[in-house]
Amino acid sequence: MNLQDMLKRPIVVALLALILGMALGLGWGWGIQPVEWVDAPVYLLRADLQDEYLRMTIDSFRVNGDEELAVKRYTDLGLGAYALFQNVKANPGKLDPNFVDQFKDMLKRRNLYNAPAETPTSGGSAPSAVSVAIILGGLLAVAGVGAAAFWLLRGGHRSGEITPAQQAADYARAVEKTDYVAMGEAPPVAQYVTTYVIGDDLFDDSFSIDSPSGEFLGECGVGISETIGVGDPKKVTAFEVWMFDKNDIQTVTKVLMSPHAFNDPGFRAKLEAKGELVPVQPQKQIVLETQTLQMIATVSDMQYGQGALPDGSYFDRITLELAIWSK
Repeated sequence: MNLQDMLKRPIVVALLALILGMALGLGWGWGIQPVEWVDAPVYLLRADLQDEYLRMTIDSFRVNGDEELAVKRYTDLGLGAYALFQNVKANPGKLDPNFVDQFKDMLKRRNLYNAPAETPTSGGSAPSAVSVAIILGGLLAVAGVGAAAFWLLRGGHRSGEITPAQQAADYARAVEKTDYVAMGEAPPVAQYVTTYVIGDDLFDDSFSIDSPSGEFLGECGVGISETIGVGDPKKVTAFEVWMFDKNDIQTVTKVLMSPHAFNDPGFRAKLEAKGELVPVQPQKQIVLETQTLQMIATVSDMQYGQGALPDGSYFDRITLELAIWSK
């Protein structure tokens, strides 16, 4: 199954959209417009900011003597308060050591001057842990989505629920391409096989035409042109075969029609503006020419659908071989 077939599956498109949305959301949230913390607890600040906060608390206590306010500010530092105070006591800086001791005495009176059972090594460890948890969670979420996509893709194939696009790809791979060299003709610069199977409502194959040296010459392809009847899946009654030449001013198109559509004046009038109308027959060859390119589209295999619609009105399956030469 190639990438183009995969992208025709709604579940694949949905999963890719989810992954892209998560990537864009994380990029926006972390890089362009990150979260701004407001009124964060003091114990979540960096260690240097916690140290500055404690020094401010001691100095404020020296000025106003408000023990309740001082105790609240000290306890706001959480388990790291004791270690921070020991650092301030050992390195008072601009603080008067006497007031630092008075603050210690006040803490002792209130039974708050106690080392915790486990002293944090750094006041900034909490934010680091939160950040690591968020990152790991995001990675696990992306990995989970990827695993789910892989499981769904592989599981659907193993369970036998093959999509029409997959069936078409299998048919195309099984077709043996025409050996033009054995027929005494020059080898084409490009040769492709494409298959439509009923139910592939998004069928639209295109291919690049390149010279042996890798130079881009143009493109070609096949797509749905017209349907008949109502309901799902679509009943395709005509296809467009086209070729684009980079050295030409227009794209050449021919419309391959079922016998019913080709003989219906209404369908002919509707489709003739798209290109030359051609009735489809097994092994029929359709030639498209531009200024510098020639393409032969061969109907390698085909089968009409059976049902309430007229016989020969829509395709159940069709395989086309596209061979392109430089003039």
